[in-house]
Amino acid sequence: MKKIFSLFQVIALMSFALFQSANAADAVYTSYFSDKAAGGYDVVAYFTENKPVEGSSKYQLEYNGADWYFSSAEHLALFKNNPEKYAPQYGGYCAWAMAGNDTAPGKPAFWTVYNDKLYLNYDQSIQDTWVADKDGFIKKADLNWSKLDKE
Repeated sequence: MKKIFSLFQVIALMSFALFQSANAADAVYTSYFSDKAAGGYDVVAYFTENKPVEGSSKYQLEYNGADWYFSSAEHLALFKNNPEKYAPQYGGYCAWAMAGNDTAPGKPAFWTVYNDKLYLNYDQSIQDTWVADKDGFIKKADLNWSKLDKE
């Protein structure tokens, strides 16, 4: 006999999965429906062009279990030669949330390059809060990220 899950059961299972993900994170944040790191944006462009630039499937690379997209072959080569320099901190999760020992998606539109590292935030109000005390939040987030069980 085939068992069909009710909507309630599906929601309960999804809630459990989300609860579990608050205690463990992937090494790189990707959306639920995609394997794109940084939402498919070119992380090198934040350093070279000082703005978010969408990547292209013509220039992509798999790294740390995620697909990274770039706007040019040059940016792809720069990342390939030194991914730690360009990859967002905390695997692309929101830097402010990580400081609070939590995970939330980092969104490519809300970014900061600080001390030659890329940080993403969830939205503008979160970013405004984070920017006001970057050093304090980074110190807490670094500690929390080091203790987080990354799958």
